[in-house]
Amino acid sequence: MVLSGFTTLSAQDRPTGAVLDVGIRAQKSIGLYTENGITAQFAHSKLANQRLYVGLTYVTSRLGTALNSNAIKQDNYLASATYLFRPNWLVQPLIRLNAGYFRADYGSELFRDLPQTSLLASPELGLCVCPRFPLKLNASVGYNLLTGDGVTGPGTLYPVFVQTSLTWNVFHRSSAR
Repeated sequence: MVLSGFTTLSAQDRPTGAVLDVGIRAQKSIGLYTENGITAQFAHSKLANQRLYVGLTYVTSRLGTALNSNAIKQDNYLASATYLFRPNWLVQPLIRLNAGYFRADYGSELFRDLPQTSLLASPELGLCVCPRFPLKLNASVGYNLLTGDGVTGPGTLYPVFVQTSLTWNVFHRSSAR
């Protein structure tokens, strides 16, 4: 069935019970670094009818821009809550709220007086491509509410970022049809 340009999924095509999506996340701060890492999200049919996900993410420039370069090594540790709209659509709008911790490793004692850590708070708006099989693609744009200028916070914590995540539902069981 097609509705407003988006294919809809029947209730039987959606997973039932618990969902644990585990995968990779690529993140790009607009004007600065590319970061990569891992992400995991959990949902259950009893949590807002499987529309609310809670998750943990670790992204780092160590696996992105800073890999084999002299770029600043930075780490982001995030806890998140994601809400999916239009659960029967193949492409579902989403909103995500992240909270966490940021750390920059400047790599030299010369910069030891500069701020290296910050709390993180960021909302994201995006889309999830959620097909019948257990693979999902998320893409969103986010805004770091807490940033820095190098004096009052880390100078490499930029406000706007985009992210893409590719995850697999590890609780998925193949059904013989």
